[in-house]
Amino acid sequence: MRPIIVTCGEPAGIGPELAPKLLASGVPFVWLGDPRHLPTGTEWAEVTDLSTLPTGMLPVLRHDFAAPATPGQAEPANAQGVIEVIERAVSLTTAGQAAGICTLPINKKALKDGAGFAFPGHTEFLAHLAGGVDVAMMLASTTVQPPCRVVPATIHIALADVPSALSPAALESAIRITHAAMFRDFGLSTPRLAVAGLNPHAGEGGAMGTEELDWIAPLLDRLRTEGLDISGPLPADTMFHAPARSRWDAAICAYHDQALIPIKTLDFAGGVNVTLGLPFVRTSPDHGTAFDIAGRGIADADSAIAALRMAWDMAQARGTT
Repeated sequence: MRPIIVTCGEPAGIGPELAPKLLASGVPFVWLGDPRHLPTGTEWAEVTDLSTLPTGMLPVLRHDFAAPATPGQAEPANAQGVIEVIERAVSLTTAGQAAGICTLPINKKALKDGAGFAFPGHTEFLAHLAGGVDVAMMLASTTVQPPCRVVPATIHIALADVPSALSPAALESAIRITHAAMFRDFGLSTPRLAVAGLNPHAGEGGAMGTEELDWIAPLLDRLRTEGLDISGPLPADTMFHAPARSRWDAAICAYHDQALIPIKTLDFAGGVNVTLGLPFVRTSPDHGTAFDIAGRGIADADSAIAALRMAWDMAQARGTT
């Protein structure tokens, strides 16, 4: 049985103290990082063969870093180690030794300052390591029913730039990647997709914007002729209550907050970040490094446990466990 690899993330953040709490997940996993960064008193065992894991203690695939870690204070000398851990996790997974990857949070500024990291974040770096594939970011709930799964077609850009960035090609790519992932990663034979309009009330017939009439609706009509089950463009303000969510399996939204506000309201602690379109499974908790509470032992592991369990479920759907 192949385990999930949990990458250590930023050593000065809450990642190290989350690691031993992941044993509560019940998922076979190995933590990839420097054991010096783990909380004092952590019971861990070094793993050299991923097919054989210890029981009752944290399994560690050792990766030595340049320096110790001080909670809340990023050490520039450790930036390269964080990058190497991600690269190593991808290499082991693509070689078939692991079922997938669950990444603990990184600090992009620390990586840029310490190692010249040239990517906006995990997602773009993983896409690069996978050969430059097209990917999409999904946020998926784990504790609410019906599930809330959202994919923003544009991500970390200014709101003023969204209308030009939300091109027909960008929206179609997000839709196709999401549709394929619903089959491959979530085991849905007939996925139902919903697409939010860009404008309030989805433009209200052109009174509040014409993108829906000009090209969004025609694009969705074309995709329906290919057999995709798509509703929309829909007003975003009526898409996310429970009866509405019961009518779709994933929603593609026009921009970041249109997608993330609903899921973080509905399932803040149980939300999971999933990268769709990769040739391997990758999930991550939906929070950051939390330097302000690092090292205090109070970090909530719910999102990390949810991310690890979702990675395992997705790997089982792909048949990589």
